[in-house]
Amino acid sequence: MFGFLKKSADPQRPAASSAAPEATWRERLKAGLARTREQLGGKLKSIFSRGKVDDELLEELEILLLTSDIGSEATRYLLEELKARASRDRIDSAQGIQQALADALHELLLPLEKPLEISAQRPFIIMIAGVNGAGKTTSIGKLAKHFQAQGLSVLLAAGDTFRAAAREQLQRWGERNNVAVIAQESGDPAAVIFDAISAARARGIDIVLADTAGRLPTQLHLMEEIAKVRRVIRKADPTGPHETLLVLDANFGQNALQQVKAFDKAIEVTGLIVTKLDGTAKGGVIAAIAMQCPKPIRFIGVGEGIDDLHAFNARDFVDALFE
Repeated sequence: MFGFLKKSADPQRPAASSAAPEATWRERLKAGLARTREQLGGKLKSIFSRGKVDDELLEELEILLLTSDIGSEATRYLLEELKARASRDRIDSAQGIQQALADALHELLLPLEKPLEISAQRPFIIMIAGVNGAGKTTSIGKLAKHFQAQGLSVLLAAGDTFRAAAREQLQRWGERNNVAVIAQESGDPAAVIFDAISAARARGIDIVLADTAGRLPTQLHLMEEIAKVRRVIRKADPTGPHETLLVLDANFGQNALQQVKAFDKAIEVTGLIVTKLDGTAKGGVIAAIAMQCPKPIRFIGVGEGIDDLHAFNARDFVDALFE
């Protein structure tokens, strides 16, 4: 069963474009994390103003970290680290305490800083999953732009065959990025993605971005369906999918942890995209992810713009929270 192929005006490999300067991204990241920074960083100054790591400070800090969606395990780790550093380095100033906490958080998040590397496998197949509304389709459009900037050709697979709006949105991203889209008006999502891989192989495409329908981890029949999609990808290419990205809406806070665990069980998640950090005060959930289900965060999103998706950098993230 074959879907229709929507051709771009020029299906050949696009020319590389220059990436946005890092300073510009850091500015956007800081602006995007404003609500989380207000929730966390903005209140730290008053807590640290006494300049002494004592029981009262630790109790107030514990409450603040928990209400910032950092989670109980990560909170416990950060408190212990802060006490140890304060004792070892004899910290006696508000600035010193804040720096010690920032450094501890950076060390916690650093293992998540593993940028996506595209291997020599062609086509390189990236499967995208997530719950409804997490931002999968928008993330795919931004990823297409990201890979094109590296001089790579891209093909999109509209594996969400249930919602016409999802197909149409993906096709608009295809037109915007001038890339081909494989889609069907209805049918088996696994078949659409199978067709896309075959088309990409025939056309010499570098990257296949395979969208899937949104689903909740509690919808067991839908979780089995997405597991089938992965099995079909492996039939099309025994080495694929080469990356399985789970898109997480930062607004979900601690519920994001359950999503990671459930999707990982079904499709073996290899990396995360954390979206909508600009619209939430729950950006601290990244620390909870680091502590409880440390999957690499390949990208974070801090806006709707096509350039508002960027590789995760632990130091930039921590600095944006504490500056």
